[in-house]
Amino acid sequence: MPVGGLVPAATDDEAADVIVRNAKVYTQDPARPQAGAVAIRDGVVRAVGEDADIAPYLGARTRVVDALGRRVVPGLNDTHLHVIRGGLNYVLELRWDGVRSLRQALAMLREQAARTPKGQWVRVVGGWSAEQFAERRTPTVAELNAAAPDTPVFVLHLYQSALLNRAALKAAGFTKDTPDPKGGQIVRGRDGEPTGLLLAAPSALILYSTLAKAPTLHGEDKKTSTRHFLRELNRFGLTSAIDAAGGFQNFPGDYGTVTELAESGLLSLRIAYHLFPQTAGQEIEDLTRWIEMVRPGDGDAWLRLNGAGENLTWAAADFENFAQPRPYLTGDYEAAFEKALRLLMEDGWSFRLHATYDETIRRDLAVFEKLAAEGLFPAGNRWLLDHAETVSRDSLDRIAALGGALSVQNRLSFQGEAFLHRYGAGAAAEAPPLGAMLGRGLTVGAGTDATRVSSYNPWVALHWLVSGRSAGDLALRPPQNRVGRETALAMYTRAGARLTGEEGVKGALRPGFYGDLAILSDDYFTVPERDIPHIESVLTIVGGRIVYAAAEYEGLDEDIPAVSPEWSPVARFGGYQATGARGGSGARQAESLGQAVAESEQHRQWRVRRGDLPEDHSPAFDSCFVL
Repeated sequence: MPVGGLVPAATDDEAADVIVRNAKVYTQDPARPQAGAVAIRDGVVRAVGEDADIAPYLGARTRVVDALGRRVVPGLNDTHLHVIRGGLNYVLELRWDGVRSLRQALAMLREQAARTPKGQWVRVVGGWSAEQFAERRTPTVAELNAAAPDTPVFVLHLYQSALLNRAALKAAGFTKDTPDPKGGQIVRGRDGEPTGLLLAAPSALILYSTLAKAPTLHGEDKKTSTRHFLRELNRFGLTSAIDAAGGFQNFPGDYGTVTELAESGLLSLRIAYHLFPQTAGQEIEDLTRWIEMVRPGDGDAWLRLNGAGENLTWAAADFENFAQPRPYLTGDYEAAFEKALRLLMEDGWSFRLHATYDETIRRDLAVFEKLAAEGLFPAGNRWLLDHAETVSRDSLDRIAALGGALSVQNRLSFQGEAFLHRYGAGAAAEAPPLGAMLGRGLTVGAGTDATRVSSYNPWVALHWLVSGRSAGDLALRPPQNRVGRETALAMYTRAGARLTGEEGVKGALRPGFYGDLAILSDDYFTVPERDIPHIESVLTIVGGRIVYAAAEYEGLDEDIPAVSPEWSPVARFGGYQATGARGGSGARQAESLGQAVAESEQHRQWRVRRGDLPEDHSPAFDSCFVL
């Protein structure tokens, strides 16, 4: 194929498998930060430059992709994503990610309930916040009962609460006699019966254990679900992720699906995974058993073990429910925590550690420093702290002295209002202190902590890094605690590669690095800041394979099986609900206002039916807005 006056001349042994040209390539390679074309062969970048530079790699069988002048960036890497667990459940979940009004969300739920067969649940399990809705509220249990009178419905709201309709309460076995679990509350009415509201107080275990009672997928459906979730991540330009494990993710059982897909060459996302002890009191036994089974680095470029965490011992983990007071950890967790660390250091294991609050971080650092004084920490092993919303400057100095790193997530995109209400504007402006982290030269990776709180859409997280604003458009962080667009992108690419020891092959577009890139729908560097969350990839390449294609490139990506089961919410609604750029802000605001007013009227009518308002109650809004 002639390209810009060039004629294919490379032999089959020399030709690139794919060339992307006519692009605005941002390489993240200081030696050549900008380019117009990239050539990829055998999964690796062979040349970066202009047409003349890639000409020697143009062969008769080379697939040439014209980027049409669009922005190309290295593939994104989410450094804290629960991708394995998310994949096993993706096709069962109704995603409210990106939905702009509660009215639309409830309409989706109502339709899905009608499609869901007997015995199955409708589950909304993260990626949304009440603040993203025009109505600025969560649904009520009554609304869930009206939308799905017979089908169990479970709606998770952040790590704070869950709503269950009447059918779900019955399916989950909650009765008047069901005791509150430790760290959780079953809200009850005057008669003692559960109302349908579950509260994390402060532990989210009550939320997860209830969700675990819903039916799960089996066999090939788990593979199909995982492949569709990975395709959904590819949709936003993600080509890598570090899986942070998590509760209800057992090794090796729950890792079987991604392992089988990797062995068959069917992963479309590179995954570095962690191992998380699941049973309190059994953590040392689990870690000892795993050390005998696998070692960090085992695997290949597509699936590899990165270490332990994000919990090492349950007693050392704080919680991230900002609607509740900061939890006070037991006064004696250090002994078991130190034992786990000694075991990992002696056997050459890297680790990551969940730590939301500085109070927890200081205690953890004291254990690290004790081992360091003995010459046992970090012993050449990579280690990082996750979250660190309230980490202090002093703690950052100690982290730097011990050779640690950090991974931050945009949880405050979705929980910013709750954090502000509890801790005040000063604390919210520093949550987390990005400027102080980067100013100390620390490696700071970025991610989402999806799928239970934040959305898996990385552009929502990038917007949060750059703007300091929540999903409800609340300004939380001042300019000195935000980062520029180039820095934010580096946190989503090069920093992630350093956290897995792959900085020599990943995170940039340069010869010898993985052929992972995304052609973007809009130029990340020039779109208005408010439109960053609306960016998607129109073509994503991982290892030279086209794994996602849309717009002019639709149909170029690899074929994957249809969504199953057929009644899956994903089969009907897809995943993230794209809203498009906000350029027409006036029209969008009017639309949102109209939706909010209509929803408010529906809520008023429900209160009338309950007898809480008189039938002739005068509307509190101008009737011209009624839809």
